[in-house]
Amino acid sequence: MDENTGKIQQAFEERIAEIKSSAELEQLRIDFLGKKGHVASLMGSLKSVAPEKKKEFGQTVNKLKQQIENSIQDKLEKIAKLEEQRLINSAEDYDVTLPAEVERGSFHPITVIQREVEEIFRTMGFTIEDFKEIVNDYECFEALNIPKHHPARDMQDTYYLSTGDQLLKTQTSAAQNAIMKKYGAPLRAVFPGRCFRNESTDACHENTFFQMEGIMIDEDISISNLIYFMKTMLSEVFQDDITVRLRPGFFPFVEPGFELDIQCRICGGKGCPSCKNSGWLELCPCGMIHPNVLEAGGIDPEKYTGFAFGLGLTRLAMMKYGVKDIRVFNSGNLKALSQFESK
Repeated sequence: MDENTGKIQQAFEERIAEIKSSAELEQLRIDFLGKKGHVASLMGSLKSVAPEKKKEFGQTVNKLKQQIENSIQDKLEKIAKLEEQRLINSAEDYDVTLPAEVERGSFHPITVIQREVEEIFRTMGFTIEDFKEIVNDYECFEALNIPKHHPARDMQDTYYLSTGDQLLKTQTSAAQNAIMKKYGAPLRAVFPGRCFRNESTDACHENTFFQMEGIMIDEDISISNLIYFMKTMLSEVFQDDITVRLRPGFFPFVEPGFELDIQCRICGGKGCPSCKNSGWLELCPCGMIHPNVLEAGGIDPEKYTGFAFGLGLTRLAMMKYGVKDIRVFNSGNLKALSQFESK
């Protein structure tokens, strides 16, 4: 061992003998094994060593490095036991009858809006249902009048799983078939859930978002029933008369199909990034349930009609609370999310 290596080893042994805490030990490790530590400096001096001594010098430095690492590990285990014992000893003096200092949390804004909308529909006679997030191709597409290779599938860039025909549901409509078979007709049900699409994110688009699907099936159900229920729900949520518009939209599982838009509550209809400067925000694809979908659900389309809607809970929360960027909801930013009222 050369003179420099010996000095470093001696300095290390003197310092480690004085270490009392894990924080001090970590600093010791950085000083000796870090990128700019003593061992790294030794290796950097290898270029100035005579060629015939380079191998021996390298082996010496590596041996020193290994000794330091082993010593640090042994010391760490001893310190951990001492610190654990100190915690146990201090706990004996702790008064367990003292009140806990627990900061009150708050519900996520989408949870708040979901519960509010559920209660509104419950008062109108709707059943609240839950449904899985991993579905199969039949549930998400074929049962909704979207057969394989149908061009409508291109509208939804889907996350397929590697096992079988399973996928992350792209829409809460994937539950329609199961709910119809569960209850038959007449039927009133809403089923909220998380949906997934491989989309580029911006102020009004996310790849993970929340919807609430609703269906009402009975004799003589018409579009006027759909409009009534949706305007009633929105007026209750916003506690105000809401400006909406109904425009034609194509969805294979409804005929006719519509897009129900809400006037942007952030800009008042003037246009902003949240509504793509249109003054309107697409909130609720809807329409009269296609006879093929009723039949797939075991319901006689000759006797019953019904409407379906897919309410965007995430976008509804944006309008309710004036959130300009949809990405806030999935950000995990507690400073932003804790502002919302818990219910």
